[in-house]
Amino acid sequence: MGIGPEVTLRALAALAPSEVVLIGRRSALDAANATIGLPLQATSTLAPIPGALAVIDPGDHDEPTEVAAIRLAAQHCLDGTASAMVTGPIHKKQLVDRGFRFSGHTDFLGHLCGVDHEVMAFVGGQFTVALATTHIPLMAVGAALSAHRIRRVVTTLYSALVADIGLLAPRVGVCGLNPHAGEGGMLGTEEIEIIGPACDHLRAQGLPVHGPMSAETAFMLMARGDLDAVVAMYHDQGLVPLKAVDFGRSVNWTLGLPIVRTSVDHGTADGLVGTATADATSMAAALALARRIIANRSGRLRRS
Repeated sequence: MGIGPEVTLRALAALAPSEVVLIGRRSALDAANATIGLPLQATSTLAPIPGALAVIDPGDHDEPTEVAAIRLAAQHCLDGTASAMVTGPIHKKQLVDRGFRFSGHTDFLGHLCGVDHEVMAFVGGQFTVALATTHIPLMAVGAALSAHRIRRVVTTLYSALVADIGLLAPRVGVCGLNPHAGEGGMLGTEEIEIIGPACDHLRAQGLPVHGPMSAETAFMLMARGDLDAVVAMYHDQGLVPLKAVDFGRSVNWTLGLPIVRTSVDHGTADGLVGTATADATSMAAALALARRIIANRSGRLRRS
């Protein structure tokens, strides 16, 4: 949880959205609200409360409050009573120590939604990045890659950029795994055996896919506007350049779900709790992206 309550309330104070319901521990929200001063009102339903921000406290459960809140929000999205969920950060290690068996929001939401093809992506600022693998040890990345996985990640990203962001034919760059994309097999063969065939298959299907290419080339091309998005093979390959350039402006966006879910691009920053100094820029961006996706989906439904 950490600074989640504070950045949420600060973002909502700046945006003043009219149809938001908060789900979280009321005591933590009240503590964060001490220096913000928003009117909070307890509720048990998702109906907005005029003049106040409605708060649902999941209460005591056999699981941490953060997990119960994610579960409840996802269920409301699945049954259609909510249009989207926007989440704050969670402390993965603390939750795992308390019995949480997932590596983060992304795979937990895949479980809740009954899908096994969820994709972690980040959008905003200069860069849009999707990850072929997420929270696994670096030494396990090569074994986790397959042509099928890469094709699925690219097609999921491509479809989301078209349907939810409104790009007509997004140009997607696919990173290699090894330095210099393997240097023709001298520095590794994953590009020849796995990533290259996946890209060839996607191009044969008509997708404007470029690669495999070295990560530095992919991000350089995206920075100068020659690519719309990049698929990275592992967590830090994609997130180090993104956060070096766009930290605080980007949004964690889960693709491949039947619901809309966005989140902040940062962690819990426990050391900042109670200091009233947490930056709410990423939360504001996450809220804005969720609203943009909802509007785009609503527009498509009206036209169909």
